[in-house]
Amino acid sequence: MDEKNFRIYDGALNSDFPSLSTDFSLFDDLPAASYAVFPGFCDVHVHFREPGFCYKEDMLSGSMAAAKGGFTAVCPMPNLDPVPDSLAALAVEEAAIRDKAVISVYPYGAITKGEKGETLADMEELAPRVVAFSDDGKGVQNEKIMLEAFERAKKLNKIIVAHCEVNSLLRGGYIHDGVYAREHGHKGICSASEYEEIERDVWLARKTGAKFHVCHVSAKESVDIIRKAKRDGADVTCETAPHYLILDDSDLREDGRFKMNPPLRDKSDKTALIEGILDGTIDMIATDHAPHSKEEKSKGLEKSNFGIVGLETAFPLIYTHLVRKNIISLEQAIRLMAISPRKRFSLPYDGYSVWNLDEEYAIDEDFFLSKGKSSPFVGTTVFGKNYLTVSAGKVVYKD
Repeated sequence: MDEKNFRIYDGALNSDFPSLSTDFSLFDDLPAASYAVFPGFCDVHVHFREPGFCYKEDMLSGSMAAAKGGFTAVCPMPNLDPVPDSLAALAVEEAAIRDKAVISVYPYGAITKGEKGETLADMEELAPRVVAFSDDGKGVQNEKIMLEAFERAKKLNKIIVAHCEVNSLLRGGYIHDGVYAREHGHKGICSASEYEEIERDVWLARKTGAKFHVCHVSAKESVDIIRKAKRDGADVTCETAPHYLILDDSDLREDGRFKMNPPLRDKSDKTALIEGILDGTIDMIATDHAPHSKEEKSKGLEKSNFGIVGLETAFPLIYTHLVRKNIISLEQAIRLMAISPRKRFSLPYDGYSVWNLDEEYAIDEDFFLSKGKSSPFVGTTVFGKNYLTVSAGKVVYKD
């Protein structure tokens, strides 16, 4: 213990943070170094693929990846098979959580049956057993259906969590409609496909008084709309992901590792997202961890599946590219990744992680515990290595 120093980022250091019940006996065999102890991170936007798509990820591999990344709570999206749109369907996912998850897992219920956008799911029955409602992966195109969803969510005191995308504006696009797309002959996704649906859903949230959370914000216009909505009193929050804060479409390569939805956008969008982080418009960072098989991600920008992995790299990337560059403070990073998500989604604190912030290493495919290995950050060097994650009093990851 004499050769180790620990700084605990809890309520004694910052009143916004929880008090951490830290068992120092668990640290006895850590290498000599200085360590930072953080409240367990919370990711409200992950894809664990079980049930239905376990070849991509399953509850064990996904929760182990989360634990390695310092997360002790996650909320998996409902684009599953069966879609959790009824108690019977949800029970299949709940069984996997009970049997396999090593951290706290809080499932979403679907907004519409089968995520088809046509008929509302059994929201009243699902409400006591889900964290919120989402059709993530798809925007609900029918305004009448979405209005009714907001009305029901208001009565149930649940959050509507939306992947905002206007299908008619996609036009077959698969990367941002910008310079790279034009210069390389790719079909682009315009920013309006995102912000026009955000604008509609913000209006519905204000009309009904319901709680609204916007998934993976990527465009500067989206930030402006959400900023104004907050000023006008709407009960709206939003997230963005590490890749949108660090990369833009000038970083694209002819490689499926760079394909996600929404896509990497222009430098000006990245700048607006950072401004949104700094002024509080963007409430939290989520990963949109979306693993696929190697085959599904090896078909280039046009034909690869949308989605990258992110749980294991999220904090090292934010620490390396935002904290060490003095764009945000370390305390702000903790708030974005651990405090704000729990406050908005009413989730308890349930553990901590122990990091050597001075340790530098390269991210490679062998780094990932997730079944998915596709990340635009493979080959890059980061600072910050997690040595220990404790969830609900149990060691769930140890380097």
